[in-house]
Amino acid sequence: MEINGLPLHPLVVHAAVVFGPLAATAALVYVFVPRWRDRLRWPMLVLVLVATAAIWAAYLTGVNLRDSKPFYTEGAIGEKVHKHQQLAVKLRLATSGFAIVTIAAAWLHTRTGVVRHVLEVLLAVAALLTLILTVLTGDAGARAVWGS
Repeated sequence: MEINGLPLHPLVVHAAVVFGPLAATAALVYVFVPRWRDRLRWPMLVLVLVATAAIWAAYLTGVNLRDSKPFYTEGAIGEKVHKHQQLAVKLRLATSGFAIVTIAAAWLHTRTGVVRHVLEVLLAVAALLTLILTVLTGDAGARAVWGS
């Protein structure tokens, strides 16, 4: 997939790199700053859904780019692209789980007790995992393109 001769993947990646960490940050603030929960619930949910869509789009356009350019699977660059792709698979799954937990947290927003605590822990873990994997995946992709 290309736009005016430019592969779509580098364009879509920017949305994933911005919205993934932004959604994770919103979720962490939601968990750790209880007085902001009411105001942050809907923006957090929207950010997570946009981040999930962006990360899935980045993954799918990346697979398309790799398949359309055979030199991305050969030699040293092929190894770097493969590492980037392995991290991207983990990121896609982690972000999908993050979206599910966020939907549950927004839906069960008024719950208290054990349900609230379990949702907080799951949300914090999913947010951190998404944040870490976004950074690692982006770094691996940049190293594949720019070397080092």
